[in-house]
Amino acid sequence: MTTAASPPSASPATLRQDARTIGLIGLAHGSSHFFHMLLPPLFPFLITEFGYSYSELALLVSMFYVISGVGQALSGFVVDRVGARPILFFALACFATAGVLAGTASGYSALIAAACVAGLGNAPFHPVDFTILNKRVSPARLGHGFSVHGISGNLGWATAPVFMAGIATATGSWRIACLCGSGMALLILAIMVWNRDALDDRKGSWTQGAAKGTAAVTAKPEHPMAFLKLPSVWLCFSFFFWSTCSLAAIQSFASPALHRIYGTPLSVTAMVVTGYMLCGAIGMVIGGFLVSRVERLEKVISMCLIASAALLALVGLGVLPGMLALVVTALAGLGIGVAGPSRDMLIKRAAPPGATGRVYGTVYSGLDLGFCLAAPVFGAMLDANMNSGIFFGSASALVLGVVSAGFVGAGVAARAVRPVAA
Repeated sequence: MTTAASPPSASPATLRQDARTIGLIGLAHGSSHFFHMLLPPLFPFLITEFGYSYSELALLVSMFYVISGVGQALSGFVVDRVGARPILFFALACFATAGVLAGTASGYSALIAAACVAGLGNAPFHPVDFTILNKRVSPARLGHGFSVHGISGNLGWATAPVFMAGIATATGSWRIACLCGSGMALLILAIMVWNRDALDDRKGSWTQGAAKGTAAVTAKPEHPMAFLKLPSVWLCFSFFFWSTCSLAAIQSFASPALHRIYGTPLSVTAMVVTGYMLCGAIGMVIGGFLVSRVERLEKVISMCLIASAALLALVGLGVLPGMLALVVTALAGLGIGVAGPSRDMLIKRAAPPGATGRVYGTVYSGLDLGFCLAAPVFGAMLDANMNSGIFFGSASALVLGVVSAGFVGAGVAARAVRPVAA
């Protein structure tokens, strides 16, 4: 009687609670993606002041993702043990510190330090975000939660170049831009602390319900590292690695590459990353509805990524008019955006029960490794005047990501069929 009566009484508040939690996680996730781009939009200013090459500046990006990748794999264990909320507060404090370090930097070593602290802040975000979403948001709205999560990340990426480069241009100081970024991180931290009750993953109603329903399953504890034996975890890791290699090329080097191939002014090509991310955000809205309607999610991922790869390869051929090349590059983000929520749900289906933080931490460290290794490779290509290689390389990485996603989907489908066959 108690079980039957409790859902109706909880239902009116569920939508408000879900929307609040999803909105807060979206804001936090957007800030993490914003700080991916703390320094790249300022590269022209750093070159002017310090005379660095693109390869040297790409090393700053690599250091960010080395720290983030190692930390992300480890932070999943910490999140599963101590909870996600305090780790989220720590991460935002790191971003505020990184902005101050960058804004007061007097040379390359100080910029490296800023990149490392920002990477430390970025490390726990995916284990934190997905743990809170999976435990606080009702199953019926989880797909939309994943969609908002992905959209906010793209908006963070899209906002950063405009915010950082815009403030640096308007004030004549890239240092002021960094300090403004620090202030924004402090403001978001204050919002999270003020709304901390909506972020408590230890008190979510869906967590409590799941605990009662799965008592028999969790009675036999598994070794904390057992999930590493699952092929699906490493296939998801490889998918993130390849898709992120593609993103790294566009995010950091598409603007100068388009300038060299098509002769379009840098002031115009600088907007291509914002366009790419905004198209990705639109795609994620569409993808959020597809998640609950499509069983074989890897098919959605494959079609979308192949279409995006074809568009990027077309841009690399150098046969388009200059402005159309920018539009086509931005449109490639649409397909990647549509695939985003399906990607996150596919990982959830592939993850074993009780290992949410660990699985997302390990899988998403593939994102950091992709950025870490791809940035110096594509930076060196640009230094060597291999401008079309930025787009051909990005397209090739997407195709390799499709292969990984196909294997993950096949494994999930096979696992779903076994109980029926038994």
